[in-house]
Amino acid sequence: MQSAQLRDALFDAGAIARLDHLVDLDRRILDDQGDARMSDALAEAEILITSWGAPRINAAFLERAPALRAVIHAAGSVKHWADPVLWERGIVVSTAAAANAQPVAEYTLAMILLSGKRVLWPSAPSDRGGQAAAWRPLQAAGNYGRTVGIVGASRTGRQVMDLLMGFDVNIVVYDPHISDVEVARWGVRATSMEELAEQVDVLSVHAPALPATRHMVNSHVLARMRDGAVLINTSRGSLIDHDALLVELDRRPLFAVLDVTEPEPLPREHRLRAHPQVIVTPHIAGSIGNELGRLGESVLGEIERLVAGVPLRHEVSQAVLEISA
Repeated sequence: MQSAQLRDALFDAGAIARLDHLVDLDRRILDDQGDARMSDALAEAEILITSWGAPRINAAFLERAPALRAVIHAAGSVKHWADPVLWERGIVVSTAAAANAQPVAEYTLAMILLSGKRVLWPSAPSDRGGQAAAWRPLQAAGNYGRTVGIVGASRTGRQVMDLLMGFDVNIVVYDPHISDVEVARWGVRATSMEELAEQVDVLSVHAPALPATRHMVNSHVLARMRDGAVLINTSRGSLIDHDALLVELDRRPLFAVLDVTEPEPLPREHRLRAHPQVIVTPHIAGSIGNELGRLGESVLGEIERLVAGVPLRHEVSQAVLEISA
């Protein structure tokens, strides 16, 4: 992983003690440079704990780790470092993606609710002293009966919808890959992105970054969104056509919350940074600060299962390399 600081944020003293009880633990850090000084440890390692900054685990790497039988990832997607050779050799791969989805869902929920209350942008009314001019914009504010569109019933998308079930909102889902029965658990299905955009007050993106999903929120979709609607992206920046978004933002009251962008970070001079109808946050929806401990707890649970010889809860199949975000 990236650093000892990340390791210590993932695993506090109590977690390290639990790991020590489960396995013969080597606490040294193997970064993405594949430090040659780790060769002795790798030669005996049966389990690797990885996170952000992990080296590519391919055939050349596995030559140095002949005893390896499991890689437990203390982060989300594994596709950036996991080579298909892992599955070919029967090595188990697990991820804390479910744990990492929780803070993303919480961030999304917060932005949905705050946008409904019209408090996120400078254009929100500030003088609420009873004057008619201040009251008129507030007539459109509030979350009762709002319609939220979810693009992608991913781990995060599903958690967002589960959280929204506690509020008086309507949910519309666009995801061609889930059944009508699954959709009915949360709301109703939209048959296209354009149909979704026409119906919703909030459009929240939770699809994976794939060639087929690049710029799926494009000029045609954005043009269908209602005046006053909010676009939220916590998935990947490539899913939104930023040039098309700027055109739409400039011509009418449309709003956006972008935790991810393309490129990331945006250049300082990029117009989205200073646009009065946009909030850009620095990819903080996922686990940060004390939330990293939840990822460490997920890893601990998986190693307990591995040592006990029971199935892992968050094992990753090779197919995930093709579909994960």
